[in-house]
Amino acid sequence: MDEAAAAGGAAADRDLITVHVKFSGRTLPVTLSSTSTVRDLKSLLLPLTDVLLRGQKLIFKGKVLDDTATLESSKVSNGSKIMLIASQGLHQGGKPITQRDNVSSNLKTTSQSELHKTKPIIDRSRWERWKITKIVALSECQLEVIPKEVWTYSSFIRVLDISKNSIKEVPEEIGSVNCLEKLLLDANDISDESISWKGVTSLKFLKVLSLNQNQLTTIPATLGALTSLTQLHVANNNLTSLPDEIGLLSQLQVLRAAKNRISSVASSIGNCYSLIEVDFSSNLVAELPETFGNLQNLKALHLSKNGLKSLPSTLFKKCLQLSTLDLHGTEITNNILRQLEGWEDFDERRRLKSQKQLDFRVESSAGFDEGADEDNGRW
Repeated sequence: MDEAAAAGGAAADRDLITVHVKFSGRTLPVTLSSTSTVRDLKSLLLPLTDVLLRGQKLIFKGKVLDDTATLESSKVSNGSKIMLIASQGLHQGGKPITQRDNVSSNLKTTSQSELHKTKPIIDRSRWERWKITKIVALSECQLEVIPKEVWTYSSFIRVLDISKNSIKEVPEEIGSVNCLEKLLLDANDISDESISWKGVTSLKFLKVLSLNQNQLTTIPATLGALTSLTQLHVANNNLTSLPDEIGLLSQLQVLRAAKNRISSVASSIGNCYSLIEVDFSSNLVAELPETFGNLQNLKALHLSKNGLKSLPSTLFKKCLQLSTLDLHGTEITNNILRQLEGWEDFDERRRLKSQKQLDFRVESSAGFDEGADEDNGRW
């Protein structure tokens, strides 16, 4: 590196500041250039808080910061404390606050290696206690790999929770935990290439598989081998579809795939007769297959923020337990819904459920704020 480049790099480093943003009872350290704008800071906060930019209000020394102003001109300096208020646009789904960051490369942030310099020590006594409960709890332990003790004690583990770490690889050895019923891998750095689906799909007793907030772009056809699965959670990834073989999961009751890039839904989903709740919110779905009418146990269907213009014609007629339907942010209006056969019965179920929820809140709380359905032609 020549002297000019080195000098430029040193100057850039000197421009970096770390501000401390208080949000939801936590303090989030964010590192960026002092010449960055307030909007740049909001972009960094989006993946950490799951609050849309338009919903972020940043307050510094009693004043709301202007999006177009730089931090330097706003008198924000290294160590400054800023309060974040989520005024509107808070994403649904409750994505956990993490230190991961997917913003543009021109804003330098704290690296993962810096966040995980200290490795936790998992002592033998803890494993002995877990052996009694059959639950291995390793969430938020700053792990970069699955501890080898998991394979050593694999015969007794029923629940393995290694969420909110920096694990990049799920090796084939996961299949050795052959009595596993719940595998929780949320909020890690797992990609298509780093997860052994051969190992995962050999878990014949697996009932709950949770891979929310990772880097997955695809799920293989071998998913259909998990015939004991009752819950599949794959929200906050980069999936473009789910495999046709999802139709083999006849025991599946909960499917949550919000905040992906799914554009179409396989018609085989109609074979998942046990489904009670389906969440495809914040995707690119333009049309649902008619086979959705086969899901006669379906109670809740979340479809907000998609490109939908219509629903399957038999949805209300056949799904006689459906009482929750979220269509906010789609092009489906109340007038369109009223034309579907079975609308009146669905609307009655929806109103009864809303009334029960209202009654419960009145009885259990002295004060509440009950939001009403929008009556502007959209749900």
